[in-house]
Amino acid sequence: MAELYLEDLHVGDRFGSGSIDVTAESIFEFARQFDPQPFHLDPEAAKASMFMELTASGWHTAAMSMRLYVTGEFRPAGGSIGLAVDELRWPRPVRPGDTLRLETEILNVRTSKSKPDRGIIRIRNVTTNQSGEVVQTFTAFVMVRRRPSSPR
Repeated sequence: MAELYLEDLHVGDRFGSGSIDVTAESIFEFARQFDPQPFHLDPEAAKASMFMELTASGWHTAAMSMRLYVTGEFRPAGGSIGLAVDELRWPRPVRPGDTLRLETEILNVRTSKSKPDRGIIRIRNVTTNQSGEVVQTFTAFVMVRRRPSSPR
């Protein structure tokens, strides 16, 4: 898939992703390193938690969503340079056996006032499980290159 410049992007454009299969081991591995709470590390402790079963850390869900985002259909020229994230939400827990997918929607496109070689887009990323249930949402501002002008 070709890299996309600011001029290629329009409000309402949507981009899909591949998928990630969530395993108990991936939940344990992430939790051991980054969110070592008992209900992410021990199935018995998870049963006694408000989730009543093993669930992924929200930050693990965010990391998997990031992977889906950067390996998905949306390929901004020069990579995705994040400027800010707003409204990060985890409305439903992620469990072993879930398969996650992500959709990116362009909400706003504008050229930079101070840097004419780039622009800023606002995106919404929605991560769903295999049943189409939303497990994470967030909006973000991303810097995107403008198409270089051709030498005359």
